[in-house]
Amino acid sequence: QHQVTFANGFWIGKYEVTQAQWAAVMGSNPSTFTGNLSRPVETVSWNTVKTFISEVNALGQGTVRLPSEAEWEYACRAGSVTRFYWGDDLGLTEVGTYAWYSSNSSSTTHPVGQKTANSSGLFDMAGNVWELCEDWYQGDYTGAPTDGSAWVSPAGITRVVRGNGWNNGAVDCRSARRDGYFPTSAGSNVGFRLVR
Repeated sequence: QHQVTFANGFWIGKYEVTQAQWAAVMGSNPSTFTGNLSRPVETVSWNTVKTFISEVNALGQGTVRLPSEAEWEYACRAGSVTRFYWGDDLGLTEVGTYAWYSSNSSSTTHPVGQKTANSSGLFDMAGNVWELCEDWYQGDYTGAPTDGSAWVSPAGITRVVRGNGWNNGAVDCRSARRDGYFPTSAGSNVGFRLVR
């Protein structure tokens, strides 16, 4: 754990960006799991997401971006200090109420907002798809920004993903769980949400 004091406030999306939203901007749907445009968009790389964000910002309706890792975890925890944002859940008996993960997902994504939200009203902060952040992945937080901004220097090899996906286990739904993801990779278990 480390202390962060946000230099600026932010708004974060209530839901993961959906296939419908992606298609409306980009004119196509790259997702592996289709059939319901309310599912999160996936099979998009960090680099492609940055193109999507540029296209959205060019519409002149406000500026959006990927969250920093600190912003993402703050939003996920929603004031909690427990293993999961719904509690410690040591027996992993409550995770299915909040998240789509390997034991209940039927090996697919699901429309956003079907599980119980966290106490800030944000859905799918655990499970469904991993969510891309702006930061380069570092092995620990030594030297991380203390103002909540993204850790972009020095450059790394992979970008941070948070939140767990439909194909990972219940333990991976922990609020602190993080991993690295190559910016050119595009998997069916990785999506994103936006901040402004």
